[in-house]
Amino acid sequence: MKLLKSTYDSVFTGVCGGIAEAFGWDSNLIRIAFVLFTFFGVGSPILIYLILALVMPKEF
Repeated sequence: MKLLKSTYDSVFTGVCGGIAEAFGWDSNLIRIAFVLFTFFGVGSPILIYLILALVMPKEF
């Protein structure tokens, strides 16, 4: 399992699409979870997303 940013399932940077591909989930579920976590203040999802956007390599 490699965690890579998605190039074809990308809305903003491809982080949610890449996470979904790595775990075999639907990318829309990851996006909805991200929005819900942000809305309800669970952890620091925006900071985590920004860090992943900088650290995760892009798939070729």
